[in-house]
Amino acid sequence: MSNHGTVARQSRVTVPSPGCLTAIMVPILTVLIAAAVLMVTHYRQERANERNKAEALDRTAALARSYARDVAADPNGFPGQEAVRGIAERHDARLLSYARSKDSLTTTVRFFGEYEDTSMFGVSYSRAYRCYSVVLRKGAGGGPQARTSPLEKCDVI
Repeated sequence: MSNHGTVARQSRVTVPSPGCLTAIMVPILTVLIAAAVLMVTHYRQERANERNKAEALDRTAALARSYARDVAADPNGFPGQEAVRGIAERHDARLLSYARSKDSLTTTVRFFGEYEDTSMFGVSYSRAYRCYSVVLRKGAGGGPQARTSPLEKCDVI
């Protein structure tokens, strides 16, 4: 009792039991581990998607070189627009522009490469596009020589 005749309250400091601490810490640690696993998985998927897209763009460069060789190999010199369009379609491409003069042929062609794009929800297939300017000029030997260069933008859809 206190000096005034009332019951005094005692404040007691209690230490939680080890089982109580475990009950609090286990869910927190589980959430942190799950978040870390998801972050690592997402990072690895993004790197794989970037690598797959880069490989698809490398394939477009190979298709552009093959297209240029086929156009330059035409036996009649510079092929007509419909023949060039057919060659582009055989190389998974779309002819965007065609300009022919006496000594040169300039085409703009859009190529695409498919690649796998993975996410947490599954795999989808995407396309990577790249446009190339292909210029053929008559060389010193009389045959056409091709120069293929990638374009920064594909303005024409």
